[in-house]
Amino acid sequence: MDGIELEILWSNLISTVSDQARALQRIAFSPVVREAGDLAAALFDAHGRMIAQAVTGTPGHINSLAAAGQHFVRAHAPETLRPGDVLITNDPWLSAGHFFDITVFTPVFHHDRLIAFFGSTIHHTDIGGYGVGAGARDVHEEGLWLPILKLYEAGLPNETLHSIIRRNVRTPDEVFGDLAAQVSSARVGTERLIALLDRHGLTDIEALSEEIINRSERATRDAIRQLQPGTYRGESHFDVPGGSIVSLKSSVTIDNEAGEILIDFAGSSEASPIGINVTINYTAAYSTFAIRSVLNPDLPNNYGSLLPIKVSVPPGSILNCQYPSPVNARHVVGMYVPMPILKALYHVAPERVLAEGAGAVWTIQIQGKDLAGRPFTSSMFNYSGGMGARKSKDGPAATCYPTGIAAVPIEVLEATIPIEFTVKELRLGSGGAGAQRGGDGQTIGFRMRTRDQWLLNAVTSRTKHVAEGLDGGLPGAPGRYRINEHSVSEARKITMAPDDEVLLETPGGGGYGAPPSGPATTPPRVVGK
Repeated sequence: MDGIELEILWSNLISTVSDQARALQRIAFSPVVREAGDLAAALFDAHGRMIAQAVTGTPGHINSLAAAGQHFVRAHAPETLRPGDVLITNDPWLSAGHFFDITVFTPVFHHDRLIAFFGSTIHHTDIGGYGVGAGARDVHEEGLWLPILKLYEAGLPNETLHSIIRRNVRTPDEVFGDLAAQVSSARVGTERLIALLDRHGLTDIEALSEEIINRSERATRDAIRQLQPGTYRGESHFDVPGGSIVSLKSSVTIDNEAGEILIDFAGSSEASPIGINVTINYTAAYSTFAIRSVLNPDLPNNYGSLLPIKVSVPPGSILNCQYPSPVNARHVVGMYVPMPILKALYHVAPERVLAEGAGAVWTIQIQGKDLAGRPFTSSMFNYSGGMGARKSKDGPAATCYPTGIAAVPIEVLEATIPIEFTVKELRLGSGGAGAQRGGDGQTIGFRMRTRDQWLLNAVTSRTKHVAEGLDGGLPGAPGRYRINEHSVSEARKITMAPDDEVLLETPGGGGYGAPPSGPATTPPRVVGK
C-alpha cells in the first residue's frame, strides 16, 4: 500500500476511534468514565484483531479489550451476526479481569457484509454483589457474571438479559445509561468508518488491516532486536489490604533472532484468599504496556505490535488466578505488574525505565443514605500516589503509573453524592530523594453528610512496604489510611458512624540515582542478568 495513502487512512482511523471514545465520555453517566477516563475504545477487523485504539483510556482496559476481541469472534462467528446485533460480556477471564468492567462489542456492516467491530470497555457504577473492595471470598460473591451474550439482537434489546441485569444491580438507571453510552459510541464510530470507506472508494478494511498489523509487528520486532539479548530479572514487593505482602518476580528474555520478548512470572506469590487476584488478560495487558513503553512508545498499539511480546504465568499464581478466585480489586496487584519488568530492563535500557512508584490507585466506594434518607451507591473514585523518578526527570506528583487514570474532581463528587471533603493537597516530601526525586503523594480527607451509618470500601496498598529507589535513589514514604486518626488496614467493608472522618495519605515514588548528599542507604532490589 502506498505510504502516503496509508498514513492518511491511519490518521483517519485514529480520529474515528477517538471520536468513539469522546462520544462515550460525553454520554456516560458514571463520573469515573466521564471525568476520570476509565475506559477503552478500539476498532477491530472482522477476525477480532485490534487495529487501532483511541488516544485516551487505560492500558489495563485497552490491552484486555484487545484480547477480548478474539474471544468474541470465537463465541459468535462473524457469519452468524446480523446488522443491529450488539455483544456483551464482563467475564473476568475473557475481558478486563473483574465484573465491574463491561465490554461491549458491536459489528459493523457495509454493503450487507460484516467488515469490522467497534469495542469498548468501561468501569460501571455497580454490578451487584460485594462492591469494589477485596472482601469477597470467591468470584460468585462479587456480582453479576455476564457470559458473552447478545445485548441487542437485530436492533432489538434482549429483554431477558436486560431484566436480569436490572434486577441484579443497585443502580440500574446508571448501569443502563452507561451501557447505552457504549452502544451509542459504537454507532458514532460506525458512521465515521463508513464515511471514510466511501471517501476512499473502499468496500472493507481487510487490506488496510493486514498492512497496519504487519507493519506494526515488523516495527516492534525490529525495536526488540536493538536490545541486548539475554535474560534479565527483577522483583517487587508491596503490602495489600489486610497487611499481607505480595511478591512479583519477572524474568525477561530478549530473543534477537526471533525479535520476541518473553516475560515469565514464575516464583510470584500464589493466589490470595481475598479479591486482589489477577486474571491472565489483565496481567498481559500491563506487561505488554511496560515493554511497549520502553521499546518505542510512538509505535501503534494493536494486534501486530502486541504479538511479539509473550507472557507466561503459572496457573494458580496471583497473576494467573483460576476460577473461582475473587478478583474485584484486581487492580491493587495488577498495577504493580510493570515494576519488576522495568527493574529487569534497567540492565538493558537504564535511561528508559523509572524507579518504583506508589503502584495501584487507592480506590474508594461508599454506600449509605443521604440526609433525606435516600439510598445511594457511589461510583468508584480513586487517588494516586507519586510516580517513580526517571534517569533525567523527577517523578510527577499524584500521578499513577501505569494506569494513567485521572481523579474525579471533588466538586463533581460533592455534587453527585453526599460527601464533604475536608482536605486535598500534595503530601510534600513524600517522594524519595535522589539525583532525580520521586513524585509526592497526596492527602485526602472526607466525611459523609448523613444521619445514618454508612459502608466504606477502601482499597489501599504500600502502607508498609515502600516504593524502592533505583540506581542509588532513596525510597518513597509509605501511605497511611486512617479513620478518626486511627490507622486501618482492612480488606473488607467497614461500617462507619455518621460523623466519622477518613484520611488517606498516598505513598511517594522512589528516587533515581544517588542523592547529591551521598549514596543511598537502602539499595534498590534489582536482580542482575
